[in-house]
Amino acid sequence: HALNQKAIAKRHASITGKSYEDLNLIVAHLGGGISVGAHRKGRIIDVNNALNGDGPIAPERAGTIPALQLAELCYSGKYTFEEIKGMISGKGGVMAHLGSNSFMELNDKVQAGDPKATRLYQAMAYTISKQIGATAVVLSGKIDAILFTGGIAHNKRFIDLITEQVGFLAPCFTYAGEDEMLALANNAYNVLTGEEIAQVYTG
Repeated sequence: HALNQKAIAKRHASITGKSYEDLNLIVAHLGGGISVGAHRKGRIIDVNNALNGDGPIAPERAGTIPALQLAELCYSGKYTFEEIKGMISGKGGVMAHLGSNSFMELNDKVQAGDPKATRLYQAMAYTISKQIGATAVVLSGKIDAILFTGGIAHNKRFIDLITEQVGFLAPCFTYAGEDEMLALANNAYNVLTGEEIAQVYTG
């Protein structure tokens, strides 16, 4: 997600004729997991832990849940660690409610008038909007743009639902799909040409 978020943020900067390092952006990657990052002047300074289920409800993630109820589940003696882990990430979210992690399938059910699917669809949009709102605080409300990316961003109706709730914060733009492989190639090229310095992560 971090790679795609940065790639999309840099693409937006280029399209708008600005430098990524001069912008404050909120980037929402909408996929099997959903991450919302605060980008301040060229650095991601905060993001929810989407891999482990933190943040919005997602196709495979439960999203942030009440800690006490989670503790009760863990100590109930009914579930193994792997089962609890699956409830949070992998088999949570849309998967837990509909038995499928397909957002397209969820959307089809909504279009067909399924009330359960509609509530879930609206809950996803609501929790994404809340996460964007929380991320706005990280940037002290000084936001140049909110960007939507990832596979789910192809669904204009869903993005419009979120934009209705967060559009007052900043202009919203959609860059649907993922650019992770392109981002890897571009970053390697930038290091090879001396435009960027390779970073060493020691853990």
